[in-house]
Order: sequence, then structure tokens, then C-alpha cells
Amino acid sequence: MAYPMSVMELAVKREVQIIEPAWSMPHFLEKLLLALKDGPALSTAALDVDQVDPKVALIVKTSGSTGNPKSVLLTSQSLIASARASHKYLSASPGQRWSLLLPTTHIAGINVLVRSIELGTEPVGVDSQAEFSAIVPTQLHRAVHSDKQLLEHLQNCRAVLVGGARLDSELKKRAQDLGINVITTYGMSETSGGVIYDGKALDGVSFQIIDKHIALRGPQIAYGYLEGGFPIKDGWFITSDLGFIQDGALVVEARADDQIISGGENISLSAIESYLQSEYSNPEIVAFAKSDAEWGEKLCIATTSNIALDEIRSKLTNRFGSHTSPKELVRVSDIPYLSLGKPDRRKLSDDHS
Repeated sequence: MAYPMSVMELAVKREVQIIEPAWSMPHFLEKLLLALKDGPALSTAALDVDQVDPKVALIVKTSGSTGNPKSVLLTSQSLIASARASHKYLSASPGQRWSLLLPTTHIAGINVLVRSIELGTEPVGVDSQAEFSAIVPTQLHRAVHSDKQLLEHLQNCRAVLVGGARLDSELKKRAQDLGINVITTYGMSETSGGVIYDGKALDGVSFQIIDKHIALRGPQIAYGYLEGGFPIKDGWFITSDLGFIQDGALVVEARADDQIISGGENISLSAIESYLQSEYSNPEIVAFAKSDAEWGEKLCIATTSNIALDEIRSKLTNRFGSHTSPKELVRVSDIPYLSLGKPDRRKLSDDHS
């Protein structure tokens, strides 16, 4: 009996394999190459399912302390399009190398592996020579201020992609003055990593502003979320970031939701607040962010109570991970609120900058 195509497609699934930290680099590259073809799809984290749509090659779990993390579904076409567009921008050639300085639980780390496959090489570490590298602003800050080995490594690269968080303009200039060819990137797991380099779209990518939000279109856009609800409108992926276009370049202005990116890690301010308010049975605890040269944005806590910073750090680290350890604790006489009853985080940031 012949089944309708939709039923047949639903009956065909692709096995999912969880990426193991113990994999050697050659083994990892082999697994990834198979996933880019027709082998098992790879996932950066454990899932509730062990099979996915056959078009999916990689599942990237969004990180951070959000109460509702997403599982981003990426196809081999999206991943390869990302690598090739990056290489075209960088004028990369087969045989050249990338250094892997980011975790492979993130799309940025996986991208380095896909790019290496495209160039026919194996990624190296900070102690070896590479033509290209990808880092977050926190790593660039450490290279400029304290890590001499990392500084020398980046200086010897033809280009260094810096993304995952806002890059402080003074830090970028300092790095460039030291001989690092910094390229600021913008993207996310849903776009297979960076698709905007120094404000310009990569080959095949378009951007525009829709209702003040940054909207992106191109072959790098994800297949969707495992959980559903992917924000596509007329073929445009609508991000949660606010921005504008100036002289043809995209300028990322602010995040529209409550998330910040600190040291390349996503942090949900509302998740931090809810947890601490519950732990201390006190609604007068607010999480907010301040711009920071090292972290991009740093997590700060404001409260009317006499709570110790070390105690808060311990609680948040145990609950969400070390990246949610706040950098500052501010004691205030009153928490400022907006008309709808939400804490005025912008005022807290401005008052305590």
C-alpha cells in the first residue's frame, strides 16, 4: 500500500549520537564528516529523543541559565554554507589551518571543525601555528592583558574572528594595535554561527530591520527548533536583538529579551532573579548587566538586603554553572521599577556604571 509522502517522511528518522568529551580529534572529525553526509546526526547535549528528521545533521543545545533552552536543528547544507562563506570572506585556501580555542558544545567550536574539514586539515591548539582562529571577547581581553602565549598565537594568525558577545571598541583597537587582525562577527546557533563580519553580510546572506529587530536570511539559517516555534516570517529569521543599519552596515544595538552574553555564554537575567528571590524569599533582588571590556557584559546583582557576594556566587554556580557567577553586588535602598512593575535594569546599570 502506498502511503502519503508526509507519512512516509515521518516514518524515516535519523539516529542521534551525543558528542562525547573523550573523543579524540581525528575521531570527532570522522563523526562530524559522517553527520555532514548521511551518518548519525550529532548533538552537543543529551536529548529526549534518539532520532530526528533525516535532514538534520547537528543539534546544538542553546546554553546559559535560561528556563527554556532550545535545541537548534542544523542541516549539513547550512553548516557547509557557513564554512564556505567564511572562507570566501577570509580568502582561505586548502591546507590552511584553524586553531580550536572554543568548546565544541557551542556552534562556534563546531564551526572550526567544519571549516577544517573543508580545508582538509586538522585544527590545532594555542601552542601551534594557524592561519585563522575564532574566540570570544573575554579571550581577546586576556590575550591583550595577561596571556602572552595566546597573544603571540593570535598575532601570527591571518585573521581572528571575535564573536559571542559585544566587543568593546577600545579592546578591539588595543588588539589591532598589537598586531591582531580582529574581525567582529555576529550570529548565533540559529544562523550556524556568525553570518555578519564587521557589519557586512557574508556571501548569500541578507539582513534587514523588521519592527526594530534584526532579521536575517540565507542558507545558514537553521532548519528549526526540536521543540518547534521557530521565528520565521516571510523567509526571514527574526532575532531577539535590536539593531539598525548605518552606511550599509549592520549595527547591533541591544538585546530585546532579558538575556545577556557574558564571556560567550548566554545568561537569562529573569532566571537568575527568580532563583535568588526564591532562595532568599525576597523579591528585592534584581539581576542586571553592565558593559565590560573583558566580558562584553558582566552580570551584576542589586538588592536591598545584606547578602554576601560570595554566598550568591556559590548558589548560582551550583545551580547554573560557573559562567553565572556575578561580578558585582550592589546594595540599594530601593529597587527601581518600570510602570508595568518590571525592574528598571537600565537605570540600575546607568546609576552604578
